[in-house]
Amino acid sequence: MAEDLYSQLAPVVAAQGLELFDVEVRPGFVVVSVDRPGGVDLDELAQANRVVSAYLDEHDPVPGRYTLEVSSPGVERQLRRPEHFARAVGQTVQVKTRPGTGEVRRATGVLSASDDVGFVVTEGEGPDGAPLQTRFAYADVDRVRTVFTWGPGPKPGAAERRSTPTPKRKQVTTR
Repeated sequence: MAEDLYSQLAPVVAAQGLELFDVEVRPGFVVVSVDRPGGVDLDELAQANRVVSAYLDEHDPVPGRYTLEVSSPGVERQLRRPEHFARAVGQTVQVKTRPGTGEVRRATGVLSASDDVGFVVTEGEGPDGAPLQTRFAYADVDRVRTVFTWGPGPKPGAAERRSTPTPKRKQVTTR
């Protein structure tokens, strides 16, 4: 259902100058994520909501009652389609595979390559200095999302300086 709805909504959203990032259909909810280079603002999201809502009301492709949610994919976004992976190459990702699909169940590293059937995550270096890379097939993946980090960490020793209590000064009153 989500794939059919994706193909129906993509041109509707594109007419607004936006890209349809993802469509998720859950019981009682239709979640539509839109994006564009540079991100989207609240006015664009409100307009996309009106247009998508009007389309869904007119064509009624989703049976029953549901709540429509139109949003941006956010900084920590789910990667579901091969084009999502292609755009995220070079970013840090967290991977969770389906049970029984391979040795690696969870991984965090840099998305270093992607193609039509899967992607590669680099998780640092091995003892010989070669990169530790794991290839995942899209079919084996339960969930993948980008990881957002807030700039560089604290300088060495900064945590110790902050955790050391400042000695209280004795206040002397003279008369």
